[in-house]
Amino acid sequence: MSEQGIILFDGVCNLCNGSVNFVIDHDPDGYFRFAALQSETARALLQALRVPDDRPESIVLIEDGKVYTRSTAALRIARRLSGAWPLLYAFIVVPRRLRDRVYDWIARNRYRWFGRRDTCRLPTPELRSRFLEPV
Repeated sequence: MSEQGIILFDGVCNLCNGSVNFVIDHDPDGYFRFAALQSETARALLQALRVPDDRPESIVLIEDGKVYTRSTAALRIARRLSGAWPLLYAFIVVPRRLRDRVYDWIARNRYRWFGRRDTCRLPTPELRSRFLEPV
């Protein structure tokens, strides 16, 4: 497995920001680093990995030079967390089309259910090292 995973998230989505906080709280080894999808850092990473310009609107996980999105990204993240969360990775056996339909339903409604911010989150000084610097 890789030494570090990078999570690209919707920086104006309250659900996504809450998810980042959750991952930080359950990632005691600091495996994951973060950047908002709206950032130049994310744009440069996705371009370097040849991800099409229609940037994903969902979570993106980069591990070992591979890009994972939607439910696959969420499950791969869960398997790295402390506690019982890695058990969720068992859902990887569910066909991706079905998993992604559930993921997409939540993603489509995330602003309505959880709200959105006007700007991307800024990490606290204590967490700054967990976020990628702008390119």
